[in-house]
Amino acid sequence: MKIVIIGNGIAGTNAARFIRKRSEHQITMISEESWQPFSRTALMYVYMGHLKVEATHLYEDWFWQKNRIERVQARASRVDVAGKQVFLDNGSVLPYDKLIIATGSKPNKFGWPGQDLEGVGGLYHLQDLERMERRSAALQQGRAGAVIVGGGLIGIEMAEMFHSRHIPVTFLVREKSFWDNILPAEESAMVNRHIREHGIDLRLETELKEILGDEKSGAVAVVTSQGEQLSCGFVGLTAGVSPNIDFLRDSGIELNRGVLVSADLSASAQDVYAIGDCAELRSPEPGRRAIEAIWYTGRMMGQTLAATICGEPSDYKPKLWFNSAKFFDIEYQVYGDIPNRLPEGLSSLYWEHSDGKKSIRINYETASGAVTGFNLMGIRYRHEVCEKWILERANIETVLPQLALANFDPEFYTTYEKQVVAQYNQLNNKSLSLKSARRQNLVS
Repeated sequence: MKIVIIGNGIAGTNAARFIRKRSEHQITMISEESWQPFSRTALMYVYMGHLKVEATHLYEDWFWQKNRIERVQARASRVDVAGKQVFLDNGSVLPYDKLIIATGSKPNKFGWPGQDLEGVGGLYHLQDLERMERRSAALQQGRAGAVIVGGGLIGIEMAEMFHSRHIPVTFLVREKSFWDNILPAEESAMVNRHIREHGIDLRLETELKEILGDEKSGAVAVVTSQGEQLSCGFVGLTAGVSPNIDFLRDSGIELNRGVLVSADLSASAQDVYAIGDCAELRSPEPGRRAIEAIWYTGRMMGQTLAATICGEPSDYKPKLWFNSAKFFDIEYQVYGDIPNRLPEGLSSLYWEHSDGKKSIRINYETASGAVTGFNLMGIRYRHEVCEKWILERANIETVLPQLALANFDPEFYTTYEKQVVAQYNQLNNKSLSLKSARRQNLVS
């Protein structure tokens, strides 16, 4: 059987890897972007000088030949589902028995004047990194800095990248507070402070109106929604991403924001599947989004689909929601459900360190006391411990006395469980105390 995979990110690569583990099917992976699959989250560290590009590769060079996975560097321009063919921009045509679409995301553009000038781009592809490098030498030598548009994780990564080279950064965020559509108010305010402490010019409730420049010099300034003109030599567009599916518009495959897929990740066309950032679940599980552009969901989708392709029909069932990131020096972790605004029926225990750079939030059902989520800023908790408490619906008053068990490494990190318990006692007129528990008995 001939299997063609369009895209070589974590979703497509994991599908290829696990199909090979289970079968001798012929596998071909197509990617316009790069010959070697790489870790997108590591791009910032290449720019900052911590890694070489080779260190971001998902596997060694020998892996592909040894596992008989053919790679084609080209752009898929069209899919013929009736004839089961993929047309490439180099003129070649690849027939398939099963087609896996794993084309990931692309940075959002909203029709801003000047958005296609040189010196304007996102941070998603290797080509984006190359664009930043081309402009950075001039930025370091001159007075013009960078303007970043969009208040999400990619935006703050880009801000840190330029900051590491002492390039001035102006950060335009349309919301009232950074990432306040995801973070609760206290954590969002913490990130605001931290961004400004690093010398970033954070402009809240400010949007991009226009990018000024010309074809010769590229971007030279932006005009904001406040009518202000800001000189710059680079404009970072980080106002979110969207599924990279434009080449499928006339394919007959049913699309919405992404490629619509059922629980088994199958698309509307026969023998066509979609996984990763470009897949949109028709019926996502309660509390989950139809499109989740997260590394671990793409990895899980690839592995799940491999089982189906190889004769073991499987539905995609995401595990408990988690995510992690870094806001300059503040690490962020979330396990379970932590909405930005607390809905009726939920209570939240929030403790913040006096330095304003660490916090612990535990959400729980008001009536039952069952813990529903953990939000951590500047502090690490163990994934398996938090997950077990949430899935078992452990009571908040059972969790708090054992909170030390969640500490990532109590031998090397300061712990704060006493302060968290004290906060709960004060808010609820309780007298809970810490107690020891055997780690080996906590995780079954």
